[in-house]
Amino acid sequence: MSFVSVLALAALLDVPEQGPAAARSSFALALPPDAPSVGTPGISEDERQAREDERRERDDERKASEDERKDRENGLYDEGTSALDEGAWDRAVQAFRQVSELKGRRADAALYWTAYAKSKQGKTADALSGLEELRRAYPQSRWLKEAGALELEIRQRSGQAPRPETVADEDLKLMALNGLINSDPEQAIPLLEKFLQGTSSRKLQERALFVLCQSSSPKAREIVARVARGESQPDLQRRAIQSLGVFGSAESRKVLADIYASSADASVKKAVLQAFMVSGEKERLLDAARNEKDPDVRRQAVQLLGAMGARNELWAMYQAGSDPESRKTALQALAVAGDIDRIVEIAKSDKDFEMRLAAMRMLGPFGGPSKAAAIVEIYRADGDPRMREAAQSALFVSNNAAALIEIARSEQDPHLKEKAVAHLANMHSKEATAFLLEILNK
Repeated sequence: MSFVSVLALAALLDVPEQGPAAARSSFALALPPDAPSVGTPGISEDERQAREDERRERDDERKASEDERKDRENGLYDEGTSALDEGAWDRAVQAFRQVSELKGRRADAALYWTAYAKSKQGKTADALSGLEELRRAYPQSRWLKEAGALELEIRQRSGQAPRPETVADEDLKLMALNGLINSDPEQAIPLLEKFLQGTSSRKLQERALFVLCQSSSPKAREIVARVARGESQPDLQRRAIQSLGVFGSAESRKVLADIYASSADASVKKAVLQAFMVSGEKERLLDAARNEKDPDVRRQAVQLLGAMGARNELWAMYQAGSDPESRKTALQALAVAGDIDRIVEIAKSDKDFEMRLAAMRMLGPFGGPSKAAAIVEIYRADGDPRMREAAQSALFVSNNAAALIEIARSEQDPHLKEKAVAHLANMHSKEATAFLLEILNK
């Protein structure tokens, strides 16, 4: 038997280990036909069967009853959520109250939404009472944080909002600050700055920074810019840079450009490049990709241009590349940008074989089924074994059994034929299995 046949046979053989069930089955087959059945002593087979049927009937009744209760709960819950969407608060309260009375898996959620609907009706005392009932009845509920937020909102609306620094839960503390920054930003911003500079947890400091980034106050922007420059709270510098990219105005992007120009820290520069990508600053990324002295930072800029889909700019950079490393970086970015036609073009005709080979290797994960014909064409035209192996791998990664079978049928090189069959043996497709059987039956 040839080595190719051995590969095909190994792929097709799949003998599972025998477990307990198989062992029991073998034992049963070994018993003589007239061997007595093993049952409960003193109980006839008919009586045992009757008991089993009675138990099964009780289980079915319980399941039917439970299914009916779940259906009723789900129906009422859906009715309540629809009423919320329509602003029909009375109908929502009625539906959710019935859900909570069923005491099923959605009872805690129903108590929350009942309180929410009552708050919308202006029934502040009833809403707060409902939230207290939720805490008392379901102390482990995942709705407790939402309940705390709703209570905070209700109290803020009624002029009872607690001071943020007196709230114990950190998330609720920030919610209180959010409310305060909308109603009295001059009072809230110093508190947020205090959280940033004090001994608060990292989570609370990041949330305080997040709130400041969304504020239009000049004082808030000044605080964020100071953190982004590394002048205070250096641990939060990269987070501040990221936030300027997400929420920043033209003024904030100018701050980012200043930070990039003045920093000698590669990690800070990379964070700024990420912020440029998020904020759509393609021109500044292009400038970094062309002029940055640090090759690692420059590579990051090129990769981010790929994420932005800057195909034409990357193609120009690839063609102008003066060294293999910069061309390979541009090639990878072209693949990320989805410019597969140019990847095919490079794999076909680039004068540098290593670039052609790298491009072929990218056609597997990025090319997809539509590029199978181009891969086979390159396979036929390029006689280099490394290129042919890369083409086979690309077809395997893109799960194209038909193209691999076509290659395996016509390939005269024994090594490459074996490679193709080995790929097919690992694809577990109907086409591949049929071809493997064909080899074995010859």
